[in-house]
Amino acid sequence: MRDGGRQPRRVVVTGLGVVTSIGIGVTEFLAGLREGRSGVKPITSFDTTGFSHANGCEVADFDPAAWLERVDPDELGRASQFSAAAARMAVADAAMSLDELRGKRALVSVGTTDAESRDLDNLIADQLRDGPESLDPVVARRSTAGRLSSSIVRELELADVEAVTIPTACAAGNYAIGYGFDAIREGEVEVALCGGADAVCRKTFTGFYRLGTIAPEVCQPFEKNRKGILTGEGAGILVMESLESALARGARIYAEVLGYGLNCDANHPVAPDRDSLARCIELAHRNAGVKPADIDFISAHGTGTKANDVTESGAIRQVFDTPPPVVSIKSMLGHSMGAASALASAACALAIQEGFIPPTINHHETDPECGVDCVPNTARPANLDVVQNNALAFAGNNAVLILGRYRDEG
Repeated sequence: MRDGGRQPRRVVVTGLGVVTSIGIGVTEFLAGLREGRSGVKPITSFDTTGFSHANGCEVADFDPAAWLERVDPDELGRASQFSAAAARMAVADAAMSLDELRGKRALVSVGTTDAESRDLDNLIADQLRDGPESLDPVVARRSTAGRLSSSIVRELELADVEAVTIPTACAAGNYAIGYGFDAIREGEVEVALCGGADAVCRKTFTGFYRLGTIAPEVCQPFEKNRKGILTGEGAGILVMESLESALARGARIYAEVLGYGLNCDANHPVAPDRDSLARCIELAHRNAGVKPADIDFISAHGTGTKANDVTESGAIRQVFDTPPPVVSIKSMLGHSMGAASALASAACALAIQEGFIPPTINHHETDPECGVDCVPNTARPANLDVVQNNALAFAGNNAVLILGRYRDEG
């Protein structure tokens, strides 16, 4: 509810925390995006015997004890470890002390596809092998989806905050950011820690493998000879706050959140719908107060499957007379499920601040059915004012986020 008829507040991004297969922390993530770094390697999270190919984009060298200061890492599943670590990074990156954060009205919202399915996979295997009495109670307690947001609250010792886990699959990161945007905009909170987190698990890998959509080697979005996705993992958490709060403390501002659009067509369990996505893009533009010609580049969902790439590029061409560059960072860090659009949002914020468009790597020849400029293989310098971040999910859930360069309108 608006406070006394106050005008909606402007919302800005002041901190970024990222855990990815191409770099942990903003500095390494930015370097990975600029270089077109690949996070692909053979999967080690579970036994891949029997699969003809099993590459993925796991996060290597992640030691949760190096990032978590209050919560015992063993009490958290891997996705919750990612989430809490990324949140602590984001708050530090925002140059906001924990005492200052605790003194503000705050919100935590985290999107996910699998939550702690990695732990659930292992619990089921233990039960089938040794019976229910063999189940580890610590692992069982930490396997609930709510831990992805509550672990942030525990780690940062917050109080009287709303902690939400949003399970809208591969669009969940943008959903979570939109949730925080609304709360700040309407004056309900001053600060929101929002994003997404997921860990590689057998269930999701096997599901995509059975659909015939796991690439044998690399992910090649919009490529004529693409073979499919690679499952990945990680977390992206954004510190968002009201412009008043950011200016009052002299914060660096990465970008302004201009608006977003959500819709769900429920047309098909796994196949995206072009017209529905086009309507979602148009809704995001209207809500953000921008026109298609204002968009400087699009961070696409870009999974590297024909069903996604052709449909998504078709929806873009349906909205844009002349589409801007359309890139997919999944070519670098794989499909990190619920973390995907949150990490793409962080990439968009960095692109605006640093003046470049990340590349789509592993690219040789663009599929003529896609017909987009995917910024192949090499990052491109660019002066960016407004960027669009697409997210699509199973069951027809679409979420499109619009970020812009912060400009003082005073």
